[in-house]
Amino acid sequence: MGRKLLLLFLLVSFTGLAQEVEYENLFSQAIEKNIKKYKIQSKQAYLDQNYERADFLFDSLINNVVNGSRLDNFDIRKTSGKKIDFYDFEKPVFLITYASWCTPGVGEIPALNKIVDENYKEIDFVVLFWDSKKKVKKKARDYSNKIRVVYVDETENTHDHIVQTMKHSLGFPTSFFIDSNKTIIDVRRGVLHPYNEAYNVSYEMNYDSFHNGISLIKSFDVNNQSDIVAKDNP
Repeated sequence: MGRKLLLLFLLVSFTGLAQEVEYENLFSQAIEKNIKKYKIQSKQAYLDQNYERADFLFDSLINNVVNGSRLDNFDIRKTSGKKIDFYDFEKPVFLITYASWCTPGVGEIPALNKIVDENYKEIDFVVLFWDSKKKVKKKARDYSNKIRVVYVDETENTHDHIVQTMKHSLGFPTSFFIDSNKTIIDVRRGVLHPYNEAYNVSYEMNYDSFHNGISLIKSFDVNNQSDIVAKDNP
């Protein structure tokens, strides 16, 4: 009886320790430690019109702080208004954050829809709007029905720290490439080009950017599976 109690105690202790280790590198925690300095330096770079410096600061934040952290779970709503958890998505996730007032390039959404048609069986595609249900339902008509168009209305999430962190630290439109365990592989800003850019140029630029991100997710997933097999068969 004593041995069973000891075994149970050790099992509970190790489980608790494993959970603590698993969640200690959350996105919100990693950002919080570094965002103040980043915002000050980034703001100064833009004031100086030193856009190369601004890009360098963003890339450094992503590569040295964000990548490898685990995106926190948070509540989102479907266009029907039904609330779901972000962790309900079980596949690797390609997440794009938007606001309804963002004006995408003329070829951006068609390029995304094409990428989705080619990869939706392996990856969950999520377009997240920081906006109201009414505005998002109107925007959702442009997207493939294989894309999960969801929204967060900040008036309903005044106490949700991760929502504020995602929106106000990295801006939008922003693409998050996330594995099935919700570990962030990479974060990238949207493709920037003049709004009067020709359709075919806009389409190709966005398609290539999206395709590159999808290839990154797939490569990361394959490498992870190889590591698991190697550990199981030393």
